[in-house]
Amino acid sequence: MGIYTLFSLLCGCKSSEQPFQSVSVTAFEQVIDDPNVIRLDVRTPEEYAEGHIAGTINIDVNNADFENLCLSQISEGKTIALYCRSGKRSKRAAEILSKHKYKIIELENGYLGWCKAGKAVAK
Repeated sequence: MGIYTLFSLLCGCKSSEQPFQSVSVTAFEQVIDDPNVIRLDVRTPEEYAEGHIAGTINIDVNNADFENLCLSQISEGKTIALYCRSGKRSKRAAEILSKHKYKIIELENGYLGWCKAGKAVAK
């Protein structure tokens, strides 16, 4: 995928009301094709163990130390593509992380949307 295509996808999905981008399954899949993008699953470890998008790290947004864990594991300036089960927790995680020097891209319908679209999962 070309830089122009990726830029068009991301800019077309950005809302002026939120400091991160919520994108469709198709756009998210294109974003995570970039090996420099950090894939972050913000669900519980139990949910993660049941299945997840390949190549993701798991940091539970409900963990009281979520923000510090992310800051210690993910370098500033990185693009983070994150998701949860349905899109609610990931929006909260995106709000938290967007206060730092990250570019945040959130899967709008979460892991359920990913699975519904028939995308591959890891166990």
